[in-house]
Amino acid sequence: MPELPEVETVRRGLAENIVGKKFKEIEVLHPRATSPKSIAALTSLRGARVKGVKRRGKFLWFELDRPEVLVGHLGMSGQFLIQPKSAQDERHLRARFNLGRHDLRFIDQRTFGWVGVEEKINNRPTCVQHIAADPFDPEFNLDETISRFQRKKTEIKRALLDQGVMSGVGNIYADEALWRSKIHPETRTEKMSKARFSQLISSATEVMAEALEVGGTSFDDLYINVNGESGYFERSLAVYGQEGEGCPRCGREIRRITFANRSSHFCPKCQPTPRADGNR
Repeated sequence: MPELPEVETVRRGLAENIVGKKFKEIEVLHPRATSPKSIAALTSLRGARVKGVKRRGKFLWFELDRPEVLVGHLGMSGQFLIQPKSAQDERHLRARFNLGRHDLRFIDQRTFGWVGVEEKINNRPTCVQHIAADPFDPEFNLDETISRFQRKKTEIKRALLDQGVMSGVGNIYADEALWRSKIHPETRTEKMSKARFSQLISSATEVMAEALEVGGTSFDDLYINVNGESGYFERSLAVYGQEGEGCPRCGREIRRITFANRSSHFCPKCQPTPRADGNR
């Protein structure tokens, strides 16, 4: 699933290409392309002009010259592409927004992503009201974020994935941030100090910033930017997807465990289990 660096890469590409453009025609090609919480049909936005493209966590929205906004979530495999109007339709094309000589196309192979029309509350779409700020958001507050982590009373990996605590981090960057901070994914949040939380948030911010510089992480063609290009951070991953490989820091073999219905990759030496860590 695209995480903050991938979604921000898409947001920047959209902002560069469609701000100021008008949705001349809108065509919905698959019923699951539209969010079930959409307050209106996508076609109701025909004639709307795009004033800006914003993001919170993994959610995107298009500011329009009307009260409503067009919201999008990429799900597992969603893509926004800018294509010439004459370009052949993609196999999994779900919705098309004609901008004149070009289309904004929403493509989604697995149909977990969606677009929808929503109202705004406090200048944000209704669907992101429960989503916390990410470390790149001007509204991000470190002390408040640490307090939310401390209140979770769960494994740190599970807390990192909670978008209501701090948004933008998914499985890839959670594993990478934990490795950089030398924290085992099953470490309990109530056992962590404020300094450790601060270090972890700093590591998450650092690794996502590095990924953003190269367009994010693309393991296949399911995630690409608006020009159809892949990101290259996969080459820099230290632990995620590296099971059986040597740790870049100590050389110990990277291991993978499963809990909370997710895989977690870690170095058993750099990130000792909580029990072993407590006995040291």
